[in-house]
Amino acid sequence: MAGVPEIMSFLYILKSEKDGQLYVGTTTRSPESRLKEHNAGKVRSTKPRRPFILVHSKKYKNLSDARKIEWRLKNTPGGGKLKKQLVSKAAGSSNGRTHPSGGWYLGSSPSPAALETSKKTT
Repeated sequence: MAGVPEIMSFLYILKSEKDGQLYVGTTTRSPESRLKEHNAGKVRSTKPRRPFILVHSKKYKNLSDARKIEWRLKNTPGGGKLKKQLVSKAAGSSNGRTHPSGGWYLGSSPSPAALETSKKTT
């Protein structure tokens, strides 16, 4: 768009460690520096819900694009679901799904006790 400066921007999602609620914001600075401001109590809307952790961030070519997604996350019926999907992807969640082998996956190096338990159930 002509006349709109292309300033690298970010959409970020924070999670309150106090109440578990999510906060969505945009910034032209790094999401990590914005997180420090939230945790220092410099943001009035989040001050009572500190401390926060950064659970998602995405880079956009300009602030307008980042704010469009922020608005969608905050104001549309599907925004809450999308917000949760972004957070679960960041956390590596399987969303309750397991590998077809079942729920008995023991990881890369199970303890001898875990191996004995798996032998008894197969």
